[in-house]
Amino acid sequence: MHDLGAHVSCAGGVDKAPLNAAAIGGRAFALFTRNQRQWTARPLTAAEIAAFRANCRAQGYTPAQILAHDSYLINLGHPEKEGLAKSRTAFVEEMRRCQELGIALYNFHPGSHLRAMTEDACLKRIAESVDIALAETEGVVAVVENTAGQGSNLGFRFEQLARLIERIRHADRVGVCLDTAHTFAAGYDLRTPEAFSATLAEFGRIVGFGYLRAMHLNDSKADFASHVDRHAPIGKGKIGVEAFRLIMNDKRFAGIPLILETPESERWAEEIAFLDGLVKKKASRR
Repeated sequence: MHDLGAHVSCAGGVDKAPLNAAAIGGRAFALFTRNQRQWTARPLTAAEIAAFRANCRAQGYTPAQILAHDSYLINLGHPEKEGLAKSRTAFVEEMRRCQELGIALYNFHPGSHLRAMTEDACLKRIAESVDIALAETEGVVAVVENTAGQGSNLGFRFEQLARLIERIRHADRVGVCLDTAHTFAAGYDLRTPEAFSATLAEFGRIVGFGYLRAMHLNDSKADFASHVDRHAPIGKGKIGVEAFRLIMNDKRFAGIPLILETPESERWAEEIAFLDGLVKKKASRR
């Protein structure tokens, strides 16, 4: 059974996240380790760290089933010195928070050139930013998320992800998170078994499944190849149910956190149960 979960709230403290995940039947979860819309945050206390770790143990969550998410403010490819410095400082701080909490996977958006530098120069800058953080932390994998390609965001083509990984010196501590809505909006079809197979074969050839460390399961309000990032509930968008049926029955997605970021959080328990119901049952032997 795949490790399904959702990006849950930390209202009241990070230690509440594993409890919120367990309440919806999640076997994995994602969280922000601090306010995602502010540059600074107070340090975690020893009591907060201990409570988070204790709740994870009590609910049966291992480090490999927890996916921290970076702040929305961070742009590791920022073309301006001040913006880049603030982003790098925040990135290192968030990776350190993951290390303190015992979280092994830190999901981040690659960055944006803001139409002020070339794609290659921006990818190089992002790689340098990741290397700085990896050198100052240990035990945490930096997991880059593919994007829809909205605006000047990079990471929407598999080739961009591959070129970024190639530029990072500590490639053994780098992974990829595939977001189904982003993948679809970026122009990789998932709607039929044939299209799904072709897209995943392309990912395997260009990036490699050895780097796949997490997934975001979202349907898409936006059209195919629209480069617009708009999530929809599972089966209620332009992707449809078949792609998620294929994911739930594919062994390549076992053992990694599969995280819902769909709207209507009150439906997450229902969506987890629905996705579990898509798993084909093995015929029993008489």
